[in-house]
Amino acid sequence: MISKPDKNQTRQRRHARVRGKISGTAERPRLNVFRSNKNIYAQLIDDVEGVTLASASTIDSEVSGKTKTEQATEVGTLIAKRGSEKKISDVVFDRGGYLYHGRVQALAEAARENGLKF
Repeated sequence: MISKPDKNQTRQRRHARVRGKISGTAERPRLNVFRSNKNIYAQLIDDVEGVTLASASTIDSEVSGKTKTEQATEVGTLIAKRGSEKKISDVVFDRGGYLYHGRVQALAEAARENGLKF
């Protein structure tokens, strides 16, 4: 009997499909989102050099929200602030294979409101 791939395997397939089409540069890095059950992470990545330019997550001491969605909003604000400190305003959004809904959407909208353009 053939086993059905689990939720994370199907997400990784979607992410690989998206990553084949988008890539970040130094001028326009990729805003990558990773969402676990407990935390959410965001990185600004230059794929040409293979380096992370800025990052933020719910593990950071600056983030303190009640719900996971509120924490994701704070992470979006924080990644936008850290990006603007490095003079980054234009990014390519990489939702990591997740639906643009809930915590991923909250992070993206907070990043937009605080100066990142995508």
